[in-house]
Amino acid sequence: MGNAFELKSTKEIEVRFNELDPLGIVWHGNYLKYFEIGREDFGAKHGICYADLKREHIATPVVSVQCDYKSYVRYGEKLIIETRFVNNPAAKVILKYKIYRAENNEVVAEGETIQVFTDIEGNLLLILPEFIVEWKRKWGLLET
Repeated sequence: MGNAFELKSTKEIEVRFNELDPLGIVWHGNYLKYFEIGREDFGAKHGICYADLKREHIATPVVSVQCDYKSYVRYGEKLIIETRFVNNPAAKVILKYKIYRAENNEVVAEGETIQVFTDIEGNLLLILPEFIVEWKRKWGLLET
């Protein structure tokens, strides 16, 4: 594969009160929401957002999530969500995430999601949709 650079995005967020557990730290399930914020930011910055996919009659359901928690986070802290596209030849989207504490770049969580492609009726697509092939070509992720 011919990608000479990493395709990624970064997004800063601030931890809200409603994301905390009774101990006053971010509840573990909210990290999946942070991954979603990262996916939306990545898609908006790189032309592969949910609206683009919907226009092409494609859905990308998440079929796998993995998250490693490294450190707790408290109310009001600023976090950086880094989302990185993992190029692969299969008909799936793999994204890796690193969530950093903004004040000192400490990694507080890392993870990965895998999404597959389906048509609008939910039928699994076993080959890359043409829209995705063209998107990969645009970003230098396919051999021409």
